Amino acid sequence: MQSPHLLTGHLAKLTTHIESVVNPQVQYTLNLGGQELHLNPLIGQTIRLEHLGQINCSHCGRKTKKSYSQGFCFPCMQKLPQCDLCIMSPERCHFDAGTCRDEAWGKAFCMQPHIVYLANSSGLKVGITRLNQMPTRWLDQGASQAMPIMQVATRKLSGKVETVLKQYVADKTNWRKLLKSDAPSINMAQAADLLLNESEADLEALLGGLNHTDYQWLDTVAISMRYPVLEYPEKINSHNLDKEPVLEGRLMGIKGQYLIFDNAVINVRKHSSYLVQFSSWIKTLKSSI
Repeated sequence: MQSPHLLTGHLAKLTTHIESVVNPQVQYTLNLGGQELHLNPLIGQTIRLEHLGQINCSHCGRKTKKSYSQGFCFPCMQKLPQCDLCIMSPERCHFDAGTCRDEAWGKAFCMQPHIVYLANSSGLKVGITRLNQMPTRWLDQGASQAMPIMQVATRKLSGKVETVLKQYVADKTNWRKLLKSDAPSINMAQAADLLLNESEADLEALLGGLNHTDYQWLDTVAISMRYPVLEYPEKINSHNLDKEPVLEGRLMGIKGQYLIFDNAVINVRKHSSYLVQFSSWIKTLKSSI
């Protein structure tokens, strides 16, 4: 027996969660205009995504020819705090200068405890996230291992720490490498010790004059995450719905914000706010992935 799925709506980023650290299998949910569909049971099945030629800003709903900052129209991108330059460069946060685009938003999202972490995605990298965004941030990046190393009082300070550490280790994920194989396991505690030893003088210069209430070193263990992938592609073919409005193929896996087909990969988050029709025929027997 097979049952049909046919959904139409505006794409949003994939929702992720893991059951527990004991069972770290990542579960994915597709979000289409408020409709949700658990994707793990679809792996191994043929699915179809069709862009219906319309993009609507995720904030104001205005039609836009192009999606800016992953889902916004140009006017909203120019005025919303979540689209400011300091989002990509947190060390440039200007909240304390009184020039934040939205003070209430800044207090809720930037003037909150942040974590500096190490992750293993396409290799070892450093990153930052809000305290309440673990492990979501790691799952969005497709990390197979992650370990918090420091908690700081604000987003700006986390960005400054990251700026120091990225002199010694990568701060970006190689998405092509991410989608070609599982990353080899790393001794995260050993990697953290080595990094902090190498960067000790630079960190002391940054943190030496601060109160200890502004930051604290964390003594934690790494957690592992396992992604639902049947088979990785030998060659990466990135699909863009602007150029080719239809993508149809067998869903071979999901990692980070990427759907991995047998003929292409697509970054769902990059296509946020695109009006699409999703269709599939799945066996009523659930996948074990």
